Amino acid sequence: MKRAISTDDAPAAVGAYSQATTNGDLLITAGQLPLTVDGDLLDEEPVAEQTRQCLENVAAILASEGLTLDDVLKTTVFLDNIDDFDEFNEAYSEFFDEEPPARSAVGVGAVPKGAAVEIEAIATTE
Repeated sequence: MKRAISTDDAPAAVGAYSQATTNGDLLITAGQLPLTVDGDLLDEEPVAEQTRQCLENVAAILASEGLTLDDVLKTTVFLDNIDDFDEFNEAYSEFFDEEPPARSAVGVGAVPKGAAVEIEAIATTE
């Protein structure tokens, strides 16, 4: 059975979606933008800082369910400019150093709200 997840420790959803959902076995986050908990968009910050904020948001959502980034099985990363991959990857690796999850990273025409990066995750709850 699907259950929506919401926490005040991550930015509120900016549309008709949940921060995350779970079926009891998997937790799937919505794409996380570089928004602070207060709703400030870090779109003027370097890609590395935007990446860190996205992953801090993912971590906060996971923590609300007693999970950590170690529970992440897969991430999908959307980059406004694929040429930013190296800068993104360096910051990303700060969060996933040993046994990182599977990952897809794609260059897209635009990320919502003018951000440079958006990250979504699938985690195991077991």
